[in-house]
Amino acid sequence: MHVQVVTAIIEREDRRILIGQRRKGDSSPLKWEFPGGKVKTGESDEQALAREIREELGVTLVRCVPVSRVEQEYGPADSFSVTFFAASILESELHPGPFEQVQWVLPRELGDYDFLSANRRLVAELATGRIKPAEILAAHDSASPPESH
Repeated sequence: MHVQVVTAIIEREDRRILIGQRRKGDSSPLKWEFPGGKVKTGESDEQALAREIREELGVTLVRCVPVSRVEQEYGPADSFSVTFFAASILESELHPGPFEQVQWVLPRELGDYDFLSANRRLVAELATGRIKPAEILAAHDSASPPESH
């Protein structure tokens, strides 16, 4: 079975990035991850990300741009792909639900957290500044043609 997962890399103006810690009773207990989840049948990646962010954090996704993708296999019949999006949200106050805790951390601090294995390459790229979510969003906005009303 193949599972599609989408995650949001949300960066505040102070450059801190939002991460969440899985609950003790979850699979991979107490591991850190970026908010997001599984894509449901009939959803686009963007629709799934908006739904997951609303469900997990109680906030509204404003925009998102894909920045990275990871494929992983667990045995001959199970695999999943994770698409990471640079994302911005409307509200500044979070209402986290399915996490043990959430933290806003500087990119260089990400290596201090025990992340899920699918997140490790992205964590390294964020920590070293090779991926800068806010800059990706800004560049994407300036490259988009203006909307006509």
